[in-house]
Amino acid sequence: MLRSDQILATVEMIQKENLDVRTVTMGINLLDCRSPSVNKTCTNIKARIADKAGRFVETCNLVSRTLGIPVVNKRISITPISFVGAGFDRDGFIELAASLDMAADSVGVDILGGFSAQVEKGMTRTDREYIHSLPEALSVSDKVCASINIGSSQKGINMDALAMLGDTIKDIADKTRDQGGFGAAKFVVFCNQPGDNPFMAGAIHGLEEADTVLNVGVSGPGVIARALERLISSRSKLRLDDIAEEIKQTTFRVTRCGELVGRQVSNILGVSFGVVDLSLAPTPTVGDSVGEILHILGVDAIGAPGSTAIVAMLNDAVKKGGIFASKTVGGLSGAFIPVMEDAVLAAAVGNGDLCLEKLEAMTCVCSVGIDMVAIPGSVDGDTIAAIIADEMAVGMINNKTTAVRIIPVPGKEVGDSVSFGGLFGSSPIMPVRNVGKSSRFIRWGGRMPAPVHSFKN
Repeated sequence: MLRSDQILATVEMIQKENLDVRTVTMGINLLDCRSPSVNKTCTNIKARIADKAGRFVETCNLVSRTLGIPVVNKRISITPISFVGAGFDRDGFIELAASLDMAADSVGVDILGGFSAQVEKGMTRTDREYIHSLPEALSVSDKVCASINIGSSQKGINMDALAMLGDTIKDIADKTRDQGGFGAAKFVVFCNQPGDNPFMAGAIHGLEEADTVLNVGVSGPGVIARALERLISSRSKLRLDDIAEEIKQTTFRVTRCGELVGRQVSNILGVSFGVVDLSLAPTPTVGDSVGEILHILGVDAIGAPGSTAIVAMLNDAVKKGGIFASKTVGGLSGAFIPVMEDAVLAAAVGNGDLCLEKLEAMTCVCSVGIDMVAIPGSVDGDTIAAIIADEMAVGMINNKTTAVRIIPVPGKEVGDSVSFGGLFGSSPIMPVRNVGKSSRFIRWGGRMPAPVHSFKN
């Protein structure tokens, strides 16, 4: 039973503390849309998305108005396109991307994810054609997001695929040069990619999922920041376990909102409810920042000693509060630190407080990884591939999801800035040290073996 004080607290979070449901994402299985003909496959895909998601946006808006809880984005994730497009060449995948973009437009969703492949153990000819298609595919489409899983704790890291991706990311950015390299912001490289993640750019509808599923991504850095400020101002003797408890209790309420919205939408549409992803997703809005939480908890400069420890505590408390609040928790579920999408983190880059190496250390204890980091456009592909390799190794060894979404901004260097607007945000260009000194490592290729704990089964 909901108490009146809990209801009032939730209303306060919505009105004053930037509480929202970041995304309701509909996952759609497209495997049986496959046809020997690219044109027929595209036609089948558009028909499937129109059938499954035709009422999706209006239903989300109806539930949002009824409950008074903002739903910021309505999104679609699909079966990884490399499976749907098996046997197609580069041009075929570009046609698929254009068709997916039209399908997303036709049903009114904000973004569509799943233009993806899974190559952690090896690549087929189709996978290589898919990778070759990415620069053009992401430049001809507005709403399509892409991802590739190149590593796992069970299978190791596909270094052949990794070697291709450094140059591919540079090509994606260059192909969208007139947008500041924005195409690279729509592409993410994963280790241990989950099949039920509602957040972009890495959302896919995993092969293990039902035909159609709704997954919800909540948001709440601003809510937690305000709760901590109230706690600190009201009590003179606090310890870290008291602070962790407050984060846990606040996350519980945030997660309840996401669960309520997701289940109502799924009931109306007659679609299976999947998971609530607990990840704290910041925005460029002032007061809605994970970086601000670090300031509140005693780190005067983001990246200073103690930053990683605070993120670890935050991540753990978020999971504990959310798990108790929801029947089904999944996706990534933790604290995001996407630099461009968090105004305080972006400012720390501009101040020289937050460097790439410290960011990598912080990703060891939070969700995802090197996320929305703008770097000089002159950084070579092998260096980018090596940055990805380091982050993939963190995920593989620690049996956690890690990812890299890095943007080599064409024509920009350290001291410049880039802005993509909206939820994608803006940031100064982050320096990259030791550029051009990793090529011999990347050129080995092959597969980095999985750690021994992969044989626990």
